[in-house]
Amino acid sequence: MRIVTGVFQLDPSDVDAFLESRKAAMKNSRAEKGCLEYVMAADPLDPGRVILSERWESRADLDAHIAAMRSAPPEPDAAPPVKMISREVWRFEVVSSEPMT
Repeated sequence: MRIVTGVFQLDPSDVDAFLESRKAAMKNSRAEKGCLEYVMAADPLDPGRVILSERWESRADLDAHIAAMRSAPPEPDAAPPVKMISREVWRFEVVSSEPMT
């Protein structure tokens, strides 16, 4: 399993527009082969912080997702991009996992 997690720092007044602009991408990503989870959400304690959480069945599935994102044409009706103050995204390979009880 592959996990991607990220933190986006924005002006608090831009968070709603940023999340709205990502809805189609989240929906499309969730439909891709191997996607177990794909969500971006506002941090309830930090008004300018957005969290990214992804889980993928395999490296091949994640690599295909990244390639598709990089080659996708811009959406014709997309709103102007929201300026990010900072962006940090990490990929992790999970060697083992178990449910928490």
